[in-house]
Amino acid sequence: MPGWDSGTAAYPMPGPGVPNPTRRPERRGWVTTGVIISVFLISLAMLSVFFGIDIGIGNSLVAAAVSAVPLLVVVPVFLWVDRMEAEPVRYLIFAFLWGALCAAVGAIILNTGIHLIFLAAHTDNADAVTAVVSAPLVEETLKGAAILFIAWRRRREFDGVIDGIVYAGMAGAGFAFSENILYLGRAFAEAGTSGLTEVFFLRCLMGPFAHPLFTACTGIGIGLAATVARSAAARIAYGTAGLVAAMGLHAIWNLSASVGAYLQVYLAFQMPIFAVFLVGLVLLRQREAGLVRRYLSQYADAGWFTRAEVEMLSSMGQRRSARAWARGLGGRAAVRSMRAFQDSASDLALLRARIVRGSAEPGAGAHERDLLDAVTANRGVVVGQVSPRDR
Repeated sequence: MPGWDSGTAAYPMPGPGVPNPTRRPERRGWVTTGVIISVFLISLAMLSVFFGIDIGIGNSLVAAAVSAVPLLVVVPVFLWVDRMEAEPVRYLIFAFLWGALCAAVGAIILNTGIHLIFLAAHTDNADAVTAVVSAPLVEETLKGAAILFIAWRRRREFDGVIDGIVYAGMAGAGFAFSENILYLGRAFAEAGTSGLTEVFFLRCLMGPFAHPLFTACTGIGIGLAATVARSAAARIAYGTAGLVAAMGLHAIWNLSASVGAYLQVYLAFQMPIFAVFLVGLVLLRQREAGLVRRYLSQYADAGWFTRAEVEMLSSMGQRRSARAWARGLGGRAAVRSMRAFQDSASDLALLRARIVRGSAEPGAGAHERDLLDAVTANRGVVVGQVSPRDR
């Protein structure tokens, strides 16, 4: 294949079922899985009942269809950021469903309860106080819980800021989807198509990345806590700082709407922050590619990779070309092995980065060995598709 030389070493030649340790599920108890599914189903039922009572089933279905439109933009952006070291699909789905179901239900219950307390206490502008104080605190904490849970469950593979941002983006996108159903459904019920169009423009076109952006701050904090912090106090500090930043941005967003300055704040504050966020995503992805190149080069010095492999693994374009080449050789099985080879190599590089920084988890040496074994084994599957004269 142009740009990738498998080398001439005598690699192991295992069968096609070589596992990919970056995607292989850890052993889960049926109780844990059952609890998660049950919580999602209960949350879905509660949300359906609430929407049915508040805006009606018909309006909810229309609003849900319209609310799905921004997801066609938001979700692919976060998946694009995640391509160098892709997260398991099951965890991405978990983050989205947590935001759409659990965080949404929790926010409805807690925000409503806090709002009633403010009303009972005769608080001035109780609606605005709830929106500016309660909503950011409650909603960002609930969304951030998904990232924290994943970071704990995947602590061997949670590689830092990009992982935190990707999971935050999925949780934020899920939450925004459910929240948009509520606002769009109410607008449609009260003002018909014109009301639906106005709210769609304000929420889905002007601010599709609002919730993902807020929660991304929490993701950055947890990512830094997982990969940079060397003490429990530092981990708590990073995570707390990210959550506070998320709450702050959320509060400013809600305050601008409450005081009638939404457009001014949107243009002068939110848009510049969003632009910085997008630039930051591009830079983070480039930085991750640089880390892959730097640390895989060290393994290449020890004979684990060829120089051509390092170049292929640190370039998204060459990775795609390598998968296409593998497909031409051995179909889907070869593509799976090539993807597993690439994923394991990326995870290996990022693990080495944590080891060098001194922030690697206990047992990192054993995990490193597992990844090296997986790299070698999956390379062997792909190389096995090539006849000697083609090497």
